[in-house]
Amino acid sequence: MGYDLYYWPAIQGRGEFVRLALEATRTPYRDVAREEGVPAMIRKMGEGATPAFAPPFLVDGTVMVAQAAGILQYLGPKLGLTPEGEAEAVWCHQIQLTITDFVAEAHDTHHPLGNGLFYEDQKPEALRRAKGFVVERIPKYFRWLERAILRNPTGTVHLVGDALSTADVSVFQLVEGLRYAFPNAMRRFERDFPQTAQVHRMVRDLPAVAAYVASDRRVPFSENGIFRHYPELDAEGDEDE
Repeated sequence: MGYDLYYWPAIQGRGEFVRLALEATRTPYRDVAREEGVPAMIRKMGEGATPAFAPPFLVDGTVMVAQAAGILQYLGPKLGLTPEGEAEAVWCHQIQLTITDFVAEAHDTHHPLGNGLFYEDQKPEALRRAKGFVVERIPKYFRWLERAILRNPTGTVHLVGDALSTADVSVFQLVEGLRYAFPNAMRRFERDFPQTAQVHRMVRDLPAVAAYVASDRRVPFSENGIFRHYPELDAEGDEDE
């Protein structure tokens, strides 16, 4: 029967982390707002005993689960994207939550004062926030991901265990988004963070992921989503370390 995924139809956003897990495993699903419109999504969001605070949310029969990390925790075992051991499953979710923090910080570079204001209304603050993100936060997060991969007891390219996980798939989307938003800052990525770059390439080259990325189901990045390219926010990346 497949799953019903609800997210804004015109942007990748946080829903893309869930879409990629479904696409990577060739799991049938409906992107409901794209088929039935945003009003149908808003109505569904408030239904039931466990209403979602905001998209994305997933409906699986009588189960509704929201928050990208929560959805992936729910889907992981069903899609074969979560390690079987309890400790490894918890570790996989911890990585996912850290990626969620990373994504939130990327978003806040262009909206540091709040979502209720346009980017143009907070440009001075965005410039200051983006400088710290590019110089300090991007390297700090990627150094942590590098350690996680290197310390994987299986000695494989994966973040957790010896098989594809939701963490691997989410790292792919994270890198794709940051390359769009901060191309100058990310130009040394392959050199400075080779383990994470290898995870990105591994997921990119999966036939199902490659087919999805090349299809019209993959909405392009834009200045309406989480990862936005404003050249002035990426300027710090032009400087040598």
